[in-house]
Amino acid sequence: MQPTMPSSLALQTHSLKKVFDDKVAVQDLSLTVKRGEVFGFLGPNGAGKTTSVKMLLGLVHPTSGDGVMLDAPLGDHRARSKVGFLPEHFRFHDWLNAEEFLQLHADLYRLPRDLAKKKIPELLELVALTPHRKKKLREFSKGMLQRVGLAQALLNEPELVILDEPTSGLDPVGRRLVRDIIRDLKSRGTCVFLNSHLLSEVEITCDRVAFVKNGIVLREEELHKLTSGEISVEIKAKGMTKEIEKEIGEIKEIGNVRVDGDHLSLTASDEDQLPRLNRLLVERGVEVFSIKPQKVSLEDLFFEIVGTDGGL
Repeated sequence: MQPTMPSSLALQTHSLKKVFDDKVAVQDLSLTVKRGEVFGFLGPNGAGKTTSVKMLLGLVHPTSGDGVMLDAPLGDHRARSKVGFLPEHFRFHDWLNAEEFLQLHADLYRLPRDLAKKKIPELLELVALTPHRKKKLREFSKGMLQRVGLAQALLNEPELVILDEPTSGLDPVGRRLVRDIIRDLKSRGTCVFLNSHLLSEVEITCDRVAFVKNGIVLREEELHKLTSGEISVEIKAKGMTKEIEKEIGEIKEIGNVRVDGDHLSLTASDEDQLPRLNRLLVERGVEVFSIKPQKVSLEDLFFEIVGTDGGL
């Protein structure tokens, strides 16, 4: 019998739902994550992201729906042994030093001692903690704890790494270090599932993203397709009215229209919409002083897709 070849997917879920008593934490989570890609999971606070991650890991059982992780049902122990995980709210054994902490997790992964003895120094070097390898974790800053937590997530050479806010406690140097590690993982074919509220980090790092709200995936797309065509536009104009703002907002190719005094901001499908927009404003008696287009940012897209009723 021929061995089964691994599929091209690291994760796939179908209508995952989780209800706690009378509260729906996740309504309908359906997403697809490919092997070897860096996937961003984005949504406002309370969107069900943490509960979703726990269901992916088998730490919380879904009320309904199903999914597959590394070609096995969610929660399968053999598949979980190929996963590395860094939670957002970690509680490490602060009486251990960094080497002892990693050795404990190596034992939990059932790594042979001779292999762990080789890997632990390599990982401490990778996360820039070699000088602190004998220091107790209780003496670590939040950023140092974040980095040693990342090291433990890589001990088992995982095929899938799930990182929940991995740069939240890091300074710019630490964030760059994590970006470099993620890129290295990708180059080796490791899939990275990244939940982060730092949209600038996601924009630099991710291949594809999913926008989630109220436990529902609103949109899943390759990042370069989201940001390559659409542009954000800042217009300085005098004489704007609510009627004109509404008329602009009804144009199919234009969205996210906001007026603040003499400033009008919006997103357009492409630069071809600008002459049309300028003519409309002039015909309505608006004095146009300047029109400044620029590439749309992930933050602009976030607010356009998810809305403004909730923060990251």
